[in-house]
Amino acid sequence: MEERQAGPAISIEKLACLRGQRLVFSGLDWRVERGTLGLLTGPNGAGKSSLLRILAGLLKPAGGRADIAGSVALADERRAFDPESSVEKALRFWGAIDGCSAADTAEVLTELGLDTLAEVPVRMLSTGQTKRAVAARALQSGADILLMDEPMNGLDQPSAERMATALARRIAGGQTIIVASHIPIGLEPATILNMGPPA
Repeated sequence: MEERQAGPAISIEKLACLRGQRLVFSGLDWRVERGTLGLLTGPNGAGKSSLLRILAGLLKPAGGRADIAGSVALADERRAFDPESSVEKALRFWGAIDGCSAADTAEVLTELGLDTLAEVPVRMLSTGQTKRAVAARALQSGADILLMDEPMNGLDQPSAERMATALARRIAGGQTIIVASHIPIGLEPATILNMGPPA
């Protein structure tokens, strides 16, 4: 992986978010350096997922600014897979869009313990298996910044350990990872943003 420059990957100032007519959060300030792990914590409804969507460019902030340095991949609750496709075929579809090879897809399948499920249709995956497949889509992308929404949710201990190892490997390679989670992720974050209670 190519060497990435020092400096912030994400810098937000006085950021605010509205969903419908509800103010989800306001006045958020946060900075995450390149090649580090940032952790979003807070209860359900505090706006963790909304913040990730803003960082991914899928949701417009109601105020403030969010500066992103580099390409972004988001793994959230949306599968974005053809349910009739096999796991491998679904990942190779997205991999082709991101410029990944079949070997890249095979590697991430093995890395997350999905290689034994490669030929299984997406619609037959369990919650935890789906979570890993969605994470694999982002991990294989090679994006500078990976936004991971509750990546450990629904995973058994071996799968959670595989996920933590995969995330640590990418941080060591210079990628920046932002994780939103209400449970331990098995990694020590460089910076934490506690979103607090819902607004």
